[in-house]
Formats: sequence, C-alpha cells, structure tokens
Amino acid sequence: MRWVKWVLTILIVGSAVVLGALFSLQNSEAVALDLLLIQLSPKALSIWLLLALGAGGLLGLLVSMAIILSYKARLGKAERDRKRLQTEVDRLRRVGLSSSD
Repeated sequence: MRWVKWVLTILIVGSAVVLGALFSLQNSEAVALDLLLIQLSPKALSIWLLLALGAGGLLGLLVSMAIILSYKARLGKAERDRKRLQTEVDRLRRVGLSSSD
C-alpha cells in the first residue's frame, strides 16, 4: 500500500511539473505590470499568473485559518458552558434527591 501512495505522489508531482513547464512555454511573452502606484518591470506572463495564483492561494489559506480558529474558540466556549451546566444539573439532582427523603 505504501508503494501505491509513493507512485501516485510521483505521478501527481511529475504531472504538475510537466504542466507547469508547458504553461510557462505557452505564456512566455514579457508583460509589464502596472499596480496604479507601482510599475513593475516586464516579466513573462506565466510568472505574473503563477504569482497571482500563489498570492490568491495564500490569501485563501489565511482567511480559512481565521475562520477555523474562530470556530475552535466558539467550540471551546460551548464545551466549557456544557461542563458548567452539567455540573449544575448534577448538583441540582443531588439536592432534589436529598430533599425528597
């Protein structure tokens, strides 16, 4: 089973490298990037596109991490509230049992 995972990993990485090389060859025209206040020197279009893809992926990762952390905080608070309420219910049950005797 381990060798299947290794072969699949090699195939996926190899495919990504080949596709990246083909993408780079097809988009080799030099393009200057104008960001309103900053003008960047001409680079291959494939470089700008891959940088934009990487920046978008990183931004998405950061946003999703923030959302996950907020959900974990809410889950922790709910767990603490559940424990506190369970303790209170247990205490009230004990009081109810001793007063009915």
